[in-house]
Amino acid sequence: MTETPLDATVPLDLTVLVDQLAALVALPLQPEHRSGVVDNFARIVAIAQLVTEFPLPDDIEIAPVFEP
Repeated sequence: MTETPLDATVPLDLTVLVDQLAALVALPLQPEHRSGVVDNFARIVAIAQLVTEFPLPDDIEIAPVFEP
């Protein structure tokens, strides 16, 4: 299976995304809760952007074992 990368030039419609995800997992989403869920997804997108846009050097290696 090949993964298709998200196109960052296409704006993400979080309202549609929330509706589709709720339907996908058969989660009944009450109309009065919908805007709060959409707002939280907007926050999640903003936080994820900080992580995904963080520059890493090309020669970085992953740690084989996590040790706190």
